[in-house]
Amino acid sequence: MIAEVIVDIAHSDVDKIFDYACDDRLQAGTRVAVPFGRGAATGFVMRVKESSDVPPEKLKKIYRAEEEEPALNAECLCLAEKIKNRYRCPMALVLRLFLPAEMRTGRVGEASRSFARLAEGPFEISPRAKQQLSLVDFLRDNREADTAFLRNRFGGALKALIDKGIVLVERRRVFRDPYRGVAGEGTEHTLTPAQEGAVRTIESTDKTVALLHGVTGSGKTEVYLRLIAGQLEKGKTAIFLVPEISLTPQMLSQLRARFGSLAAILHSGLSAGERFDEWRRLREGSARIAIGARSAVFAPVENVGVIVIDEEHDGSYSSENAPRYNTFDIALLRANYNHCKLVLGSATPSVEAYKRAMDGEFELVRLPERINRRPLPEVELVDMRREVRRGNPSPFSVVLRERLRSCLDSGNQAILFLNRRGYSQTVLCRDCGYVAKCEHCDVALTYHSEENCLKCHYCGARYHMLEGCPSCGSVHIGYVGTGTQRVVGELKKLYPSARILRMDNDTTSGKEGHYKILKQFADRQADILVGTQMVAKGHDFPSVTLVGILDADMSLHFPDYRSGERTFQLVTQVAGRSGRAQERGEVVLQTYEPENSILRFAAKYDYEGFYEHEIAIRAGMFPPYAKIVRVMVVGEDEKEALAALREVFGKLEAVYAKQPEKFLFFNKMHSPIKRIKEKFRYQVLMRITDGAPLREIYAICSAASYKKTIVYVEENPSNLS
Repeated sequence: MIAEVIVDIAHSDVDKIFDYACDDRLQAGTRVAVPFGRGAATGFVMRVKESSDVPPEKLKKIYRAEEEEPALNAECLCLAEKIKNRYRCPMALVLRLFLPAEMRTGRVGEASRSFARLAEGPFEISPRAKQQLSLVDFLRDNREADTAFLRNRFGGALKALIDKGIVLVERRRVFRDPYRGVAGEGTEHTLTPAQEGAVRTIESTDKTVALLHGVTGSGKTEVYLRLIAGQLEKGKTAIFLVPEISLTPQMLSQLRARFGSLAAILHSGLSAGERFDEWRRLREGSARIAIGARSAVFAPVENVGVIVIDEEHDGSYSSENAPRYNTFDIALLRANYNHCKLVLGSATPSVEAYKRAMDGEFELVRLPERINRRPLPEVELVDMRREVRRGNPSPFSVVLRERLRSCLDSGNQAILFLNRRGYSQTVLCRDCGYVAKCEHCDVALTYHSEENCLKCHYCGARYHMLEGCPSCGSVHIGYVGTGTQRVVGELKKLYPSARILRMDNDTTSGKEGHYKILKQFADRQADILVGTQMVAKGHDFPSVTLVGILDADMSLHFPDYRSGERTFQLVTQVAGRSGRAQERGEVVLQTYEPENSILRFAAKYDYEGFYEHEIAIRAGMFPPYAKIVRVMVVGEDEKEALAALREVFGKLEAVYAKQPEKFLFFNKMHSPIKRIKEKFRYQVLMRITDGAPLREIYAICSAASYKKTIVYVEENPSNLS
């Protein structure tokens, strides 16, 4: 037999099928070791066939299969072909998406442990062997135990009993279980009429995609769980995607409470062993629900019955690494392959998704009220210009300070949202205007007071805090902007007895970084949670009655057509964390532009008003009416990067010249941030309409090959900086 193999080398020169001789037992999807060039390589078997165009004497034989069972199923192989054609990238790069990275490199495998149990039959132990007697009693009570535990507790007694045949040892495979302590209550809630209607509509519609538009606290999660339960009863599987790693433990808790060990979690925060074991449980079918962030869309489940993308509007669903896929596109491919429903959920749907629902392409399902019929929290806009005129230098308005004091006095909790981490945004010289910048990136450094250092939030570089200005020698060093560290410091001065937690990228390192902070807050071990975007989505804290939004304007003025949409979504989402139980919630929204229409729509939770306003602005120019395509040219050597930009732009210009009417905008320029991690960045920016030659654009960029420069394409990038 002949195996068609893709070698696991992500380079265009070897991005093709190689035929190898194999035995009859080899199956498509198996990872294999093959002779390649002068050495060996790992490859993926795409197909097995009976004959080859290569002469038999020139066919090399596969060395071995890396696993007993195929790592990739038929759906994975089919999807890989479509993703390769869609994003014009090497097949090896696509196939890697479906596997744990350490599995490919051989750095992780199955784990096993030894367990001890008592042998059957009568046996005698000397009364003087106290430890042996204690060990036997322990095994009688517990049936079996880990030998490492027994050796640590009972010492040499274990070996003595094994030698006598009284204790038997068996080595077994074990699964490394992430979030072992995560478990919720298994109560199945009674659906409201609105939730029942939502489940019924989604299950019965003939449309593949359903958009569940429900206000915060409307019970979207329970709708998801019912849809999943219905598919499990039919013997099918499910994929549940959330935008942030911080949300996965909370959602895993609910899934495990309802479905037990059938739920497996996949995300980058797990250890290599945990990720491999969860992947393996899904591949073998002992777990049937995959939950995780973006990469879980590639989970190795078969016979999928429903796919859920919660908070579908979130920018994290777009990959910024090759292949630069959009999670919705992959999920839709899987939904079509399995003939199942794809459910998008959000309180603030993306403009693109909502338009497709309004046009009838998606089924639009609404949950307009909270499940407990509690009103949405009242949002009070506070004009920070007045605070400045009154001489208030604090990040907190008088109104917010009063509301915080009242909240704490009543024994409730508060969340303060600020979309910056660190102590301040920028460190500058007040005499000459010098701004401290990263040596490797063209961005300002951020001061972190706890470590008294400056950090780059793009490359992670750290610098000593300035004692004087390196430009003019002045010692008048100041701070501009407010970060989460500074907010916590100010709070401690104002409310010395308050227990305060901070949640941002600096405090959530490690697998359980998010979970520990959120659990502390949920368990009432803190009164105030200060955080960035990760506190804004999906969390349910019954005792939170106050949300403060400290700088609502920050995201309004990014050089991005989505800045208004992102601001509306963030404000609405974080406001929804307040008043989710019995007590009425409050939101204080601090702004220097209280008349801004986006903020006013958000303060009234008026999504329809916002949508009409936004869609009118975008008409004919921006998504969903046009597509933004960005060709990035990134290189270590500035001269080579510039030369590559000119060459690629010249070829793209020839494409543009053939159909200029399909291009609303076409030009080359510096990227807004010219350098990141010592790499120079240039771009060709395009806005194109339907029918534009997108495949030609991809073909030109994938064919571009330089020593120290890469060229890649982004469609509707979530970050234009």
